[in-house]
Amino acid sequence: MPLAPVYTPSSMTTAIDPAFYRLLAESYKRLLAHNPPFLEGSERDGPRWLYASAQSCVLAHSTAADPLFIYANKSAQTLFEYDWDEIVGIPSRLSAEAPNRTERQRLLDAVKRYGFATGYSGVRISKSGRRFRIEDGVLWQLRDAGGMIHGVAATFSHWTFLTEG
Repeated sequence: MPLAPVYTPSSMTTAIDPAFYRLLAESYKRLLAHNPPFLEGSERDGPRWLYASAQSCVLAHSTAADPLFIYANKSAQTLFEYDWDEIVGIPSRLSAEAPNRTERQRLLDAVKRYGFATGYSGVRISKSGRRFRIEDGVLWQLRDAGGMIHGVAATFSHWTFLTEG
C-alpha cells in the first residue's frame, strides 16, 4: 500500500476536522465491514461529538518512521493525561513503557500486514506514569478510498488502572 505524505501536527487544523473524521470512519468501515463504535451524529456534528463527547478513546498516529500522534479525542486525552497541544506531535511509542514496546510493535506489524487488528489488550502509561490495561481495542489503517495510507488509528472503551506492588 502506498503511504500518503506524512500527516504532521501542523497539518491538523483542528480536533474537529470533518475530513479527518471521514477518514477515521470510512477507513474503519472499509476494513472492518461495519460501522465503527464511535460513529454517532450527523457528519456535521460527528467530528465535534467524537472529539468532545465520545466515551470511547480514539487516537491516531502518522506514517512517520517514528509515528507521531495526530489525533486524540477528549476521552483519550483524559486517560493519557495530556491536552491536545501536548499529545499531538509526541511519538506514539511513548504511550507504552519500554518493556511493552516490543509487544506494541508486533501489533502494529499485524495492522500493516492485514489492515487492522481486533481484540487488542495491552498495558499503556499516562503522562504522570499511571499504568492501565487497555481491553478489546481495535487498530486500523487510515486508508483513503484510493488505498493511500495516512496513519493508524485505535479505539477502545474498556481499561483497568493497575496498582503498583
